Amino acid sequence: MRPVQLPDFISAHYQPNEVIQRNISQIRQKIAALERGMPEVSVVMPAYNEEDSILKTLSCLAATTTPRSVEIIVVNNNSRDNTESIVESTGARCIRETKQGITPARNAGLAAARGKYILNADADTIYPPDWIEQMVKPLDDNAVSCVYGRFSFIPTAGTPRWVYFFYEYMADMVRLVNKKFKEEAVNVYGFNSGFRREQGIAVDGFDHPPATNEDGWLAVKLRDKGFGKLYYVTHPAALVWTTDRRIQTDGGLWQGFAKRVKRVLANKGNEYRY
Repeated sequence: MRPVQLPDFISAHYQPNEVIQRNISQIRQKIAALERGMPEVSVVMPAYNEEDSILKTLSCLAATTTPRSVEIIVVNNNSRDNTESIVESTGARCIRETKQGITPARNAGLAAARGKYILNADADTIYPPDWIEQMVKPLDDNAVSCVYGRFSFIPTAGTPRWVYFFYEYMADMVRLVNKKFKEEAVNVYGFNSGFRREQGIAVDGFDHPPATNEDGWLAVKLRDKGFGKLYYVTHPAALVWTTDRRIQTDGGLWQGFAKRVKRVLANKGNEYRY
């Protein structure tokens, strides 16, 4: 069952920067406490001009509950704003990638990571406290090569939350069709997925052919290399919340949904093109 309303933990982190910065010392302490010796999990987050949103994301990741050692890596991909200084103020690790683009940024994060497991995150998303544990747990099984999870939308442009509630159920149906009848890897998104670092490096990371996406193509490579199956994490405690800015970029809710449906239909007979 998907939530109709935003959960309470969202309001603790989805605040203006000036509000969150009042607790910056506690955020630093929590992020430092997550890394207990050599990290087992690396959360890697590309960032380009994310000064308005990344502090929210780092605030929620600082509240993570897991017995595993976790490092948080932000890849500054030529930001021209205060993204880097904000990241540094939280104590999260910040590296730079000067080659512009999501693929070079993700590859740089993968190369810099020290954890056995890589979790992909984005700077406009709120992660629940149990997200890391719920996503990594299936990867303890060697039969699984890549995990991906569910997400819901935080409205930013006036669309009521209950409208997104129904939209998300329709999107779930599209993902089910992909999983059962088409190509499951199109369900893998870079802000909510994970894999083993060693295996990701073995398949040349996020490099991908033209007309494909870096996140889904990595999933294809991992599976087809024989590293294991894809695993859909559906536990309610792993549901992440992302802003609807990509939908607004696509022209709004229904126009964006129509574009996604067309992409699914266009995959027929050419399943790896996405």
